[in-house]
Amino acid sequence: MASQMTEMLKGTLEGIVLAILAERPAYGYEITTGLRDRGFTDLAEGTIYALLVRIEQKKLVSVEKVPSEKGPPRKVFTLNDTGQQQLSDFWATWNVLVSRINALPQPDSNDESKKS
Repeated sequence: MASQMTEMLKGTLEGIVLAILAERPAYGYEITTGLRDRGFTDLAEGTIYALLVRIEQKKLVSVEKVPSEKGPPRKVFTLNDTGQQQLSDFWATWNVLVSRINALPQPDSNDESKKS
């Protein structure tokens, strides 16, 4: 199940990160921690940082360098208007997808006759 979860996350991770940034501006480690706190424990930090580079290049966020007590300045990401529109589109698409998936027949896990 873990590999299937990883594959499904690949297509939705951008929207998930944008949703986190809609709550408040954050830097990479805060975003990674927020994801882990929400149960996305198998995500590598490198995956999140690569995604942050992509959403910055797509101009979905504003970036401000903020001094850090430890090490170099941190890049704080803030969802901008373009990112907010992308997030709205993500949720609209997600809701359509969920409704279509929920309409598919699901195996009855209590049906012992179908188990081998």
